[in-house]
Amino acid sequence: MVIMQRTVCFDDVLLVPQYSEIESRSSVDLSVPGFDTAFAKLVDTHPFLRCPIVGSPMDTVVNSESAKILDEFGGFGVLHRYCSIDEALQEYYKVVSSKHDANVMVAIGATGDYLERATELYKAGCRSFCIDVAHGHHVLVKVALKSLRDHFSDEIHLMAGNVATLEAFNDLSDWGANSIRVGIGGGSMCSTRVRTGNGVPTLQSVLDCAKSDRDVFVVADGGIRNSGDAVKALAAGADMVMLGSVLAGHEESPGDLVDVHGNEITHQTHISNYRKKFRGMASKEAQLEWRGRVSVVEGVSTLVPYKGKLADTILDFLDGIRSGLSYTGARTIRELRSKHKFVSVTSQGVRENLPHGTYK
Repeated sequence: MVIMQRTVCFDDVLLVPQYSEIESRSSVDLSVPGFDTAFAKLVDTHPFLRCPIVGSPMDTVVNSESAKILDEFGGFGVLHRYCSIDEALQEYYKVVSSKHDANVMVAIGATGDYLERATELYKAGCRSFCIDVAHGHHVLVKVALKSLRDHFSDEIHLMAGNVATLEAFNDLSDWGANSIRVGIGGGSMCSTRVRTGNGVPTLQSVLDCAKSDRDVFVVADGGIRNSGDAVKALAAGADMVMLGSVLAGHEESPGDLVDVHGNEITHQTHISNYRKKFRGMASKEAQLEWRGRVSVVEGVSTLVPYKGKLADTILDFLDGIRSGLSYTGARTIRELRSKHKFVSVTSQGVRENLPHGTYK
């Protein structure tokens, strides 16, 4: 008989409000101390991240424009790998040319030209790379991490993943990762769970991986729809949260503005009908565009409402996180982890969580 573990997702829990002496949420510190190893060129001026937001390496989420805005807020974006090496270099140069010590990471794969890509980007000044694959607990990731470590030693920061279990998290750490993306199948454009039957709720994976005794950063990735989910992930042990859908659909996000039918915007199109493309990188559309062929489809593509300026969304998201910490009486993310208390929520509790003044 197989004993199945009972798991929790973001909607299954709430944080218990506690006594707080925080008079203003502006006094809450969202920095991520220590995330500086081979990350920023000038450690003295960029000693740590000022906020825990990471932009996902998707071609409808992070480009040079959105990466610069994320850096301005103290987070960073991961430039996607679905382009030529020259194109990757051009996007990287666009970010760092405006701010010489900008925090930005560039994605590479675990096969093909990943070592050549990393080498050319290293020559350009990049010191932070994300081995971007769907299933990180894999021999190809093990080989890639070892190859990159042998080639660059400790001069670079390596993010790897994705993983769903403590065993996988520890293995990637032992193989050479500095930070690890935690979460499989939870992304809004990801169909892995329905396609393969595999996955673990992201919050549960974070809770499990945070038990690790390795000195590696936990990046909660997948299923974070709002600032409340982010607060729960940070309380559960994440150092950072990776965002996709939250950052998509903005003026600075990659992709052209279209109308609700996917057609070009005209002067007659009302702004309420503005849309932008948002897709998973394992979607049929993305695979055809970047590889010219389709293997296993584990993602979808859609049009999302136009959201305006990215800076406004990030500011609102960070305000929500700060409020979340203040309700717990925590001034820092580290204090949130030590003070938080989760309670389980029923299905009716989930319904009550939502603004329900308009329910009939």
